[in-house]
Amino acid sequence: MTANKILPTTVVGSYPAVRSKGLKSIFNPYAASLETAVGDQVKAGVDIISTGQVRGDMITSLTSQIPGIRDQSVIGTLKPTQSAMTVDDTKYALSRHSQVKAMLAGPSTIAHALKIDTPLYRNRDEVIMDLAKVLAAEALRLQDTGISIFQIDEPILSTGIADMNTAQAAVREITKNLKVTTCIHVCGDIDGVIDSLLKMPVDIIDLEFSCNEKNLECVGRKEFGDKRIGFGAVDSTDTSIDSVEAIKSRIEKGVELFGAGKLLIDPDCGLRMHTRETAFGKLSNMCAAADEVRRTL
Repeated sequence: MTANKILPTTVVGSYPAVRSKGLKSIFNPYAASLETAVGDQVKAGVDIISTGQVRGDMITSLTSQIPGIRDQSVIGTLKPTQSAMTVDDTKYALSRHSQVKAMLAGPSTIAHALKIDTPLYRNRDEVIMDLAKVLAAEALRLQDTGISIFQIDEPILSTGIADMNTAQAAVREITKNLKVTTCIHVCGDIDGVIDSLLKMPVDIIDLEFSCNEKNLECVGRKEFGDKRIGFGAVDSTDTSIDSVEAIKSRIEKGVELFGAGKLLIDPDCGLRMHTRETAFGKLSNMCAAADEVRRTL
């Protein structure tokens, strides 16, 4: 990771998909999307980029490849895939930029999107733990590519639906053999789960703060120890482009609360649902705002 840079910029993951055209679209329909997502992040000045997760939503892009899942149902024993699910796109991103964050949807989030249609699993917690083993195998493959950060996306955790003890055990199953910097991303209000999140066996906790004063107040009262904070400073729900000044003001609040050395700057969540122009504008302004704050430190 960019260990020596103050306020490094990164992304949560997704970026708008651009369709391939012509013969290329037949043989590799996602090539243009991948090239555009990676190229735009580099051009915007993002320090730690992603692949853009352009092959579909973060859940079905994985579940369509996992043995034991058909459509959105668990029909058999969940097992690690024989071949990598996301490594090829990650290798491409690394060929364009030295610092890449890889991410996978988390086991709790995936499990709550699935129907259990087999007596092999007595409950959802058992599904979660087997999914964790599947994801652990993919995480090791991603680590071997030379990524800077490995992120687990668990948006379900802020809803109160998921069991936090099971979620923590599942995250531990994924991260226990990893040497790379690890991160968990949870969007939404985290007031009810922040204490559990702080116990997660990861290096970075990534949260939304751009328009969430409740999260600022809640997290500002907590002791993070050695953990760093992925500081969401760009509104991922607003279809307009956040101004440099607005993002700068948010980052300054984060620096005041946590200290510049604790923060990585990113959007609140993925940008997949925006137009390419809006997503690029948001990332460009985020990087410009981070630069301006750095110059004042």
